[in-house]
Amino acid sequence: MNPVDTAPIEATSTRSPARGHDDGSAAGTVADPFAAALADRAARGRWLVHGDGVRSRLPVDRWHGPAEPAVVGLVERCAGPTLDLGCGPGRLTVALTRAGRTAVGVDVSATAVRLTRARGAVAVRGDLFERLPGEGRWAHAVLIDGNVGIGGEPVALLRRCRELLAPGGTVLVELEPPGAGLWQGLARVAAEQRAGRMLLGPAFRWARLDARAVHPVADAAGLAVRDVFRRGRRWFGVLATGR
Repeated sequence: MNPVDTAPIEATSTRSPARGHDDGSAAGTVADPFAAALADRAARGRWLVHGDGVRSRLPVDRWHGPAEPAVVGLVERCAGPTLDLGCGPGRLTVALTRAGRTAVGVDVSATAVRLTRARGAVAVRGDLFERLPGEGRWAHAVLIDGNVGIGGEPVALLRRCRELLAPGGTVLVELEPPGAGLWQGLARVAAEQRAGRMLLGPAFRWARLDARAVHPVADAAGLAVRDVFRRGRRWFGVLATGR
């Protein structure tokens, strides 16, 4: 993460969408803040700007590419049926499928679901806080690429993951490096424009959770932190049902 630079920023909206995001294809839904990056692999110069001034570049190429070593390592930790929550274009879902795992990607974005299916994996469109297939029978639920931030309430999100799991199941979650703590607030996707300007999309609820703060958050969600590990510059946690 890097602090926001001094480039001028223009906001396109101040409306705060509901939990998660959508692509607006159904009546009453809000615009998907990640839609452009999901739809176009060549979409560059897009950032996630947090309300506290921290921003991170959206790794569009990584989302659309094959599973990188860190994701391959997560696949190896999945021994049974797995939900890829907030699957995006589906690189993890595809990697799980090719490894012989039963895997389903879940995303509120119709574009994400279409791209995942086009790569030969199974994906369903839905809000992960609403009814999903096989509730209570999944061995693993995975939240990578910052998806622990979905909804802006990590405790509620992890509690929901626990409901999706079978007894003894685990949540594999990507975390911020130690020191970032827990942050909750509003975020926006920003697109770089000419003359160094940043065009901001609508605000939505988001969160960040680091490798230390995950312990009390997991406990509040009824999960136990079984492992915290590092792959290159990225950090992950394994959270298990039961204390």
